[in-house]
Amino acid sequence: MRIRVLGIRGLPATYSGLETIMGELAPRWVEAGHEVIVYCRKALFKQRPTQWKGIKLVYLPSIEHKMFSTLSHSFFATLHASVTASDVILTWNAGNGPFGWFFRIAGKTAVINVDGMEWLRPKWKGVGAVYFKWAAKMATAAFPIVITDASEMKRLYLEELGAETTYIAYGANIEPSEHPEVLETYGLESRNYYLIASRLVPDNNADLILEAFVASNSQKQLAIAGGADYKGNKRENEFLAKLKNIANENVKFLGHIDDSEHIKELHHHCFAYIHGHQFGGINPSILKALGFSNCILALNTPFNDEVLESGRYGVLFDKNVASLTEKIQMLEQHPEQVEDFRHRAPEQIRNRFNWDIIAQQYLDVFEKLQRDS
Repeated sequence: MRIRVLGIRGLPATYSGLETIMGELAPRWVEAGHEVIVYCRKALFKQRPTQWKGIKLVYLPSIEHKMFSTLSHSFFATLHASVTASDVILTWNAGNGPFGWFFRIAGKTAVINVDGMEWLRPKWKGVGAVYFKWAAKMATAAFPIVITDASEMKRLYLEELGAETTYIAYGANIEPSEHPEVLETYGLESRNYYLIASRLVPDNNADLILEAFVASNSQKQLAIAGGADYKGNKRENEFLAKLKNIANENVKFLGHIDDSEHIKELHHHCFAYIHGHQFGGINPSILKALGFSNCILALNTPFNDEVLESGRYGVLFDKNVASLTEKIQMLEQHPEQVEDFRHRAPEQIRNRFNWDIIAQQYLDVFEKLQRDS
């Protein structure tokens, strides 16, 4: 098959999330004998090779603005994909849902992965939230198959939008630690720090995590690997200032880290990874943590609960400082539980979140679409 992919920033991945997912799926589809074309946001790539791991890369423009960069690039990619040859088009993000009508008009076979419920995110209050919910509804009408990434998401789309969807999970790799010396770069000691690895935006609850860490009186460090789009973004700048105001001397702000090997080592050697993601579906970060044999402390949401299976593969905390403070103190008093979670974590990736299985599930969907079209 000739498979076109749009709705992501592009490949190779320099961000987490959808780019990481496609960085796993697309090479597997190429290895299986398919032709894969990925649309890349031109402004984000100084170097623009025509191929990566056998995947063809097409660079298109975008209007570089917080509200319009993703949608504008997806619009141009949709137009291009509508007039060029393909067997199936994979679109990411519910915000691109209305573009499915272009594919219908052009007679193209297309599928969308809606990737969460964007209208619930705090950053899209008002007009943004209204648009994303409308766009999600359009996605369910315009695309013959809508993919959701979690059982809870499948339920919510049926309940809120009256739409049946196809569940395909995200995945992760099981990878060992290979360069423990990386910790020296950040002034950290193995098992002597907690880790946050996420964008520092309010809906990932880093402020709650910092408050609980400080309140726990832990003598370990809290390493925060992450940043945000602070240029001219008043809300995100205010949030970063709030975090720095909460932090004590044991908190280290590492900034955004591009190097995936460094992120892997930071995961492998922390005492526990604290995951505060609240919105969207199953976040790839929590799956990475399992693949890196980490002990996970996660905000108790239906999505995180689905991954950790109600505490079998990690510890869930409620959305308040007291709950997380208690969990931190409990783990420090019982380090044997930390090691037990660490030992068990990869089992969940093998059983439920295996990239090879997931890549084939997408191909099965594409082939079904071809047969039915």
